[in-house]
Amino acid sequence: MGFNCGIVGLPNVGKSTLFNALTATAAAQAANYPFCTIEPNVGRVAVSDPRLATLAAIGKSARIVPTSLEFVDIAGLVRGASRGEGLGNQFLANIREVDAIIHVLRCFKDPDVAHVEGSIDPIRDAETVETELMLADLESLEKRMAGLQKRARGGDKESAAQLALIEPIIAALQEGRPARASIEPGQEPAVRRLQLLTSKPVLYVCNVEESAVATGNAYSDRVAARAKAEGARAVLVSAAIEAEVAQLPESDRAAFLADLGLHESGLDRVIRAGYDLLGLTTFFTVGPKEARAWTIVSGTKAPQAAGVIHGDFERGFIACETIAYEDYVALGGEAGARDAGKMRVEGKEYIVQDGDVLLFRFNV
Repeated sequence: MGFNCGIVGLPNVGKSTLFNALTATAAAQAANYPFCTIEPNVGRVAVSDPRLATLAAIGKSARIVPTSLEFVDIAGLVRGASRGEGLGNQFLANIREVDAIIHVLRCFKDPDVAHVEGSIDPIRDAETVETELMLADLESLEKRMAGLQKRARGGDKESAAQLALIEPIIAALQEGRPARASIEPGQEPAVRRLQLLTSKPVLYVCNVEESAVATGNAYSDRVAARAKAEGARAVLVSAAIEAEVAQLPESDRAAFLADLGLHESGLDRVIRAGYDLLGLTTFFTVGPKEARAWTIVSGTKAPQAAGVIHGDFERGFIACETIAYEDYVALGGEAGARDAGKMRVEGKEYIVQDGDVLLFRFNV
């Protein structure tokens, strides 16, 4: 089960620098000119979770395998992208494939780094990207309308249901509101099949200068206010600092960050926020060979969680032995939890909780 976040924004806002730091590679060219990232670059990044090392120590596991998220660095968008300006058509096609959007906004001044709009204004930049995505969604839905209306008039119930779904979304888009603003509870799976760009959850990443990375600045404050009004989230990052951190030995990173007044890297905040944005949760398996973290959507039942490990586990699911993380740690592992009555046997309707340590019973 893969989950991915597309890193988007105007050219020269720090998208590729952030991506390079995320993946600790030079896979995405971070040159100072528009459209240097022409093909989307993909990197899988481990999700930091200190619980995993604790479980491995207790379980005497030979190795640790963290879970991961996929990040896609997508070519910079410009005004008019919905009409094919710049690399617009390619940008829009690439972004349809991701599960969530990480929108990088330039919140720093630097005369040596050109801005495609000629000045620094992250709210304007956010609105430019959002407008292009809304225009593309509106065009896509309006093209569907005529055929659906014709079939609905002929008595086709599925077309009538589709019309009932998309008409409020079209109205919202025409009013300048993204598709996600008009989605009713329970409609999410049907809307997801429409592949609308503005139905995807958004995380704003404020790319600030080094001196503002701990507290933010006037630009990032405006973005935080916008995010709060939308029910979204905003994270502070200095892409330049993260690029430096990525090149340091692991043992030196904490001290480097501490000198800047930081207790964790901005990338860890981005990864964790991306994880939350997608509504994901983590369960663990622990044994002598490995301690491993697994990613599932919150609300997943035990058989489907088993299927993330292997399809046979889901098909032949019988039950799962379950220990809460806190009990596993407090009682010194599986044997202590079992002796204390903290190991439960759960069936097919059990909803896996964050931090559960699971052992699946199955038969195929």
